[in-house]
Amino acid sequence: MQQFEAGIAWQRGEHEGFTDQRYSRAHEWAFDGGLRVPASSSPLSVPLPMSNPANVDPEEALVAAASSCHMLFFLSLAAQAGFVVDSYRDNALGTMEKNAQGRIAMTRIALRPVIVFRGEGPDAAKLAALHHNAHDKCYIANSITADVVVEEAS
Repeated sequence: MQQFEAGIAWQRGEHEGFTDQRYSRAHEWAFDGGLRVPASSSPLSVPLPMSNPANVDPEEALVAAASSCHMLFFLSLAAQAGFVVDSYRDNALGTMEKNAQGRIAMTRIALRPVIVFRGEGPDAAKLAALHHNAHDKCYIANSITADVVVEEAS
């Protein structure tokens, strides 16, 4: 068993209300390596000025976690197969809507990687197999109910 810890800290402002729902949702995430990340609710969920659009929101973080996990497994699998990856960029897109139970949920995460290989890269079938294997190994994708799919980048 492995465990992962993240610290979350929020403090109500001295002159902010609370029961009227007009308080800042800005907070901080702290990770074991010392990184601190400013976070907030999404302005799509909680209107300005109670949200801070400059901060990372949980929805963006979920999409980024799925994309990052897939990429890390893809890179490892490509290296094992003898392919050299020079760069990997993804502009992943999460879709939030009502799920089958009628609750708002992240229902789909589309990964749209653009990968540059040094020398000859894999053919289409091998590339698809690398993505399929990376998806199978990605424990973030294995942990969520949203469909996580790889799409051609636009």
